[in-house]
Amino acid sequence: MQIETEIDQGYHFNVMRRALDVIDAHEAALSLDELAARMNMSPAHFQRVFSRWVGVSPKRYQQYLTLGHAKTLLQNRFTILQTAHATGLSGSGRLHDLFLRWEAMSPGEFARKGDGLTIFWGRFDSPFGPALVMGTERGLCGIGLFAETGERHAWHDLTSRWPKARYVEAPERLRGWVLPAFGAAEPTEPTPLYLIGAPFQIKVWEALMRVPSGHVTSYSEIAASIGHPRAVRAVGTAVGRNPISFLIPCHRALRKSGGLGGYHWGLPVKRGILAWEAARADAEG
Repeated sequence: MQIETEIDQGYHFNVMRRALDVIDAHEAALSLDELAARMNMSPAHFQRVFSRWVGVSPKRYQQYLTLGHAKTLLQNRFTILQTAHATGLSGSGRLHDLFLRWEAMSPGEFARKGDGLTIFWGRFDSPFGPALVMGTERGLCGIGLFAETGERHAWHDLTSRWPKARYVEAPERLRGWVLPAFGAAEPTEPTPLYLIGAPFQIKVWEALMRVPSGHVTSYSEIAASIGHPRAVRAVGTAVGRNPISFLIPCHRALRKSGGLGGYHWGLPVKRGILAWEAARADAEG
């Protein structure tokens, strides 16, 4: 194990202080090579020193900055889309791109109700009780948190969405995605999601994924953000039909009055998730 001398520590402290100043001064993320060059260090050496001193990699640190900026904007009553635009995130402003990547089933595939599709499934522990998790080769497509409703209900609920699919119990096919998603392992890459739903539903679910952890939105705000401000009731129905609970955060959708509203997997689970996210946000912020 290499022990740093006091001279090395002082030098590295000054390097890291300058590196943080450079990162803070740039709105766009800088690559590892760019940062290392500015510090006159090799990328590998800079990565090691930065991670040792800051606690996370340069890339991860810049992601924290982006999330922190988004939280500040939302606390100042910016809309979801304004926040996404102001933070410089790509395309539709999907804040969850920092943690998730997803693709949607085509309307034609959706109309076939899973015909020709193989869905792997398994039981896993989550921070909110037992979970029934399903996924295809493209990513996770279903998470049912069944502490309140029971496993049989969760099984019927998820499989009825894709009645013609072939179901194979294979938790080992999903474990590498599920454990990081539930915080039980460090992610090596973003967790892939495969959204199986009607086009309107998918728009609503994508809007939910723009809401940062520790914050909430309303059905009316979602409706406005997807260009259908009068479709509040339809948005509520789509929120309730979200198949990938927790990762597509339908628990962050509240009534305009601030009430919890309903939750597909039971209000105690919804309260638990919101409290867990709020606690983590406070600890990190």
